[in-house]
Amino acid sequence: MNLVSVILLAVSLAMDCFAVSTVKGVQKSNRAVLMAVFFGLFQGAMPLIGYAAGSAVADVVNRYDHWIALVLLCLIGAKMIIESFRHEECDQPQSGSVVTYKELLMLAVATSIDALATGVLFVSMPFDKVMISMGIIAAVSYFFSRLGYRIGYAAGRRLNINVELLGGIVLVGLGIKIFIEGMGWL
Repeated sequence: MNLVSVILLAVSLAMDCFAVSTVKGVQKSNRAVLMAVFFGLFQGAMPLIGYAAGSAVADVVNRYDHWIALVLLCLIGAKMIIESFRHEECDQPQSGSVVTYKELLMLAVATSIDALATGVLFVSMPFDKVMISMGIIAAVSYFFSRLGYRIGYAAGRRLNINVELLGGIVLVGLGIKIFIEGMGWL
């Protein structure tokens, strides 16, 4: 796999991170840098795990990755939707939401499950090139996470909408999209 292919793969893997970070930016969540670090580390580490495990684990991951992403993203999205109605009932302004480490971990896993299966693509490469590829994937995911957060934050400042409800709907939609693609329906 050449450098251009690795960069294109990294960008495609980073799109889920970008989408989730944009939602969190609209919510004005705390820990934007930490979220980008989590996403970058998981996106970079998961292909390495797939590489180490070889094709046996990749087949299992390919079979169930869309289910895992669906469940995790729908759980987080549903939690956000429910909390959005609680905020309305309390009539409290939403100045920013606290992202817990548990939520960061769940989001990082949910957005990087597909990266685990891509590790098999690197099995025929020398290990030093695999490590460079993982670094590129991690860096690109970090960059797109930071970019998504900034875009979401800027948009959230201009919009007067229930961003927690919108964010929950987007996460559930992203989970459903990943599931539909994983089932081969698209």
